[in-house]
Amino acid sequence: MSVVQFKSIGVIHSPFTDIKGMPIQPSSAQGIEGWVEIFAPYRAGLQDLDGFSHIYLLYHFHKVMDAELVVIPFLDKQPHGVFATRAPTRPNPIGLSIVELKRIENERLYIANVDILDGTPLLDIKPYIPGFDQEPNVRVGWLAAGEDEIRTKVSDDRFEGSASGKDE
Repeated sequence: MSVVQFKSIGVIHSPFTDIKGMPIQPSSAQGIEGWVEIFAPYRAGLQDLDGFSHIYLLYHFHKVMDAELVVIPFLDKQPHGVFATRAPTRPNPIGLSIVELKRIENERLYIANVDILDGTPLLDIKPYIPGFDQEPNVRVGWLAAGEDEIRTKVSDDRFEGSASGKDE
C-alpha cells in the first residue's frame, strides 16, 4: 500500500460550525453562502475560473477519525458499503461538492449552496462542465427509494465524533 499526501490549497468557510443539522448535499443547501480562502502560492491557478458559474470543491474531511466500510447513510435505515454512499467516514476522507461560484475577489472565492463544515481544508477546485459531467441515463441504486428526501434532509449525529461534514 502506498502513502499519498496532499497539501491544502485553501480553507473553506461556511456558517456551519457543527455537523449536526447541516445540509447533507449542495442540493439541500440552496442559498447558503460561504467563501473559500486560497493560499498565496496557488492564487495564480484561479486565472479564468471566474468564467464558470459552478465549481467542484474537493476537500478533506478533517475531523474524520475512523473509516467505516459499512455505514447507515442519512437517506436510509439499512447498512450499505461506504463506496455505495457519500458518507464521510471513508478510508480516504475526501469530500466533493458542486457549488455556485458567485465571484472572485483577490484570494477569496464567494460561493453559494455550501454544505461544508467551516474551516475545512480545500484540496482542489475543478470547473463544473455539463458536457463533461452530466450523464443522461443513470441508476442511483438503493438511493432511488429516498430521492424525495434529498433536498430536505439534514445531518444528524450518526457520524458525529468521527466526521467533519456531511454527504449522504
